[in-house]
Formats: sequence, C-alpha cells, structure tokens
Amino acid sequence: MRNLILSATLVTASLFGLSAHAEPIEAGKQYVELNNPVAVAKPGKIEVVELFWYGCGHCYKFEETINPWIDSLPDDVNFVRIPAMFGGMWNVHGQLFITLEAMKAEHKVHAAVFDAIHVQGKKLATPEEMADFLAAEGIDKDAFLKTYNSFGVKSQLEKAKKLAMAYQISGVPVMIVNGKYRFDISSSGGPQQTLQVADHLIAKERAEQ
Repeated sequence: MRNLILSATLVTASLFGLSAHAEPIEAGKQYVELNNPVAVAKPGKIEVVELFWYGCGHCYKFEETINPWIDSLPDDVNFVRIPAMFGGMWNVHGQLFITLEAMKAEHKVHAAVFDAIHVQGKKLATPEEMADFLAAEGIDKDAFLKTYNSFGVKSQLEKAKKLAMAYQISGVPVMIVNGKYRFDISSSGGPQQTLQVADHLIAKERAEQ
C-alpha cells in the first residue's frame, strides 16, 4: 500500500513538475519546516539527510540523480544516508546498510545491493544470503555476519528508527536539511527539483549562520 501511494504521488508530480517551480521555493509548498528541529550529527556543518530503502524503486532511480550532486557538495555540507525502517524487509535491509557503513564499504557496494534487488531480482532477505552476495563484492563473509549481529550495529538501528520518527516521515525517498526542513520528490516536483530545493535550503542555512 505504501508503494502504491508513493507511485500515485510521483505520477502527480510528473504531471505537474514543469510548473512546480514557477513560484518561489517556500515553506508549506515545496518543503515542510519541522516543528521540533532535530540535532545534526556534526555541529558546525550544514547537514543533508536522505532517508531511503534498498527495496524502494523510486530510491533506486533517484540514485542516478543524487549521487553526482553529492559528489559536488562543498566542504561545509555533511551528507548522511539513513535507512527508513517501517518493519519487515525495511528493517532487514536497514540493518544491511548500517552493517556496510560500519565496515566502511565503498559506495560501489551499496550500488551493487541496489542492482541486486532491482535488476537481478534478489531478495537479500537473510544475513546469509547477503553475505554470499557481498562476497563477490569483496566483503568478507565472516566479518560481515559478525558485524551484522554486533551490538554497535543494533545501536545504530535504534538511532535510525528514532531519527525517522523525529523527522516524521511516511515514505521514501525523503530529504532533511539541517534537521529543520523535510521535502521529497513529490513535494518538490521531481528528482532534479528536489535537489534544487536542497540547494535553496543549504544556501538559506549558510546565510543564517
């Protein structure tokens, strides 16, 4: 049901995306200002968060747009990815992402996970299946399984869940700037427009520092 709702909103966004930015970028239009700002991970830097799920087709498509943008971000911006967890496979894949982060896996490994799910049709539903797949990407199986079940990873899982609740998200992909502003592809008018909103809010935060 969540994916059906997201699909419907994205179709609407595609129909009206051309006119989405005919008016200025403002709170209540392209983005929402959170009532209770959330603390950032690195004070002194402007934080941009993307919440996603490996199993989300829209997140997978967004990769081709957002990754070059991430690579071009200036030094005063800290970009963070956080897995959204609404139960079931969301949580399983969230634990997979946090494990790879803990192991400092290169981004190409994350890209391979996306491809495995959306191109190859793999489920990656168990730690053992993940470990077997990741071995071909240079990730040691035993080290992965040990990290996957570690206290540190489970602590990060709980932290990610609390952040998603604080951001008041209901779907993905969604972005948060400096713990204050929430927006997504639908509210922004499309993938590229989403990054325009992000750039606008980054500049706003930079001007107010």
